[in-house]
Amino acid sequence: MAEKDFIQLLNPSLQRIGAYRVEGGQKAEIKLNQNESPFDLPLWMKEAILDEFKHEAWNRYPDILPFRGIQAYADFVGVSSESVMMSNGSNEMLYTVFLACASSGSKVLIPEPSFSLYEKLAILLQAEIVAVAMHEDLGFDVPEIIRRAKEEKAGFVVLSTPNNPTSKSLSLEEIRLIADEVEAIVLVDEAYVEFSREESALQLIEEQPNLIVLRTMSKALALAGMRIGFAITNPSLMAEITKPKIPFTSSRLAEITLTRVLDNYYLVQEAVDYILKERVRMSEALKKVKEVRVFESDANFVIIKVSDAKKMFSFLAREGILVRNVSGYPLMENCLRFNIGLKEENDLLLEKLRMLQ
Repeated sequence: MAEKDFIQLLNPSLQRIGAYRVEGGQKAEIKLNQNESPFDLPLWMKEAILDEFKHEAWNRYPDILPFRGIQAYADFVGVSSESVMMSNGSNEMLYTVFLACASSGSKVLIPEPSFSLYEKLAILLQAEIVAVAMHEDLGFDVPEIIRRAKEEKAGFVVLSTPNNPTSKSLSLEEIRLIADEVEAIVLVDEAYVEFSREESALQLIEEQPNLIVLRTMSKALALAGMRIGFAITNPSLMAEITKPKIPFTSSRLAEITLTRVLDNYYLVQEAVDYILKERVRMSEALKKVKEVRVFESDANFVIIKVSDAKKMFSFLAREGILVRNVSGYPLMENCLRFNIGLKEENDLLLEKLRMLQ
């Protein structure tokens, strides 16, 4: 068979999606394009983690599921271990939950714009996407989410709050209302919850039997390179949604690292406090830059609207500053996204933005 004939044997959904790419690459003098923490773990903690890990048997598989990491995180958030599943980053957990909740012909409601992986997974599973547009200020349209979920009989609702790429949050009452009103599994992705002004939906787990909360250790906990994520829900629902979970995906190194960070959580809180203060300072400073519209942020990143996002992105890249051009998302034409970095990094970004006034 010719090569092109073999391509025809693949999942036809592949023709509707593209590979994940980061425009501008992943290395720069000042890197603000992937919503990472500007703070690495201190060397003393890394040395303690590696010292413990070197005594592990590297020739043996880890546990089928990372039970020790699961127990550590369950204790940290105050739920039973039967309510928690740990994964190799929250993206792997998303794959698992989507496999459990979506299928060919089912309907998945996703506010728009939102994290692109949601749409990709729905397409791969041949589910029908029910898109609900955000408001012009990039906030959630809660009544429309509920109306469309009922009208379309969507069986799965995916909510990112605070939302990437818009940086807006749903309130606890709004999440409760959606979970109450829709006849669907409701996934609440809280990747940026530590930076939010709103309360976590975690407290609704026992109250709402259809609710799943997703967490990542990549943002506030500064473990993007370690790949640690979690899902939290009631034990009966957890027992079902983890059936597609791939075994052995979380390493002992990840479990040890998680435990050490949770035991020294004051370092996380100090970093979050720093980022929140810088978010306020940056937002106020950006309001004074001509031809820049600043959207209120509830995450560790800021969205600005400029006259020409492509030109601004290229200029900043030449100056050694990587941001994210999010103009391709609905409602976000000529918008740039950048995470809050160190004060000196933020100051340099401000300086460069002012140069193009």
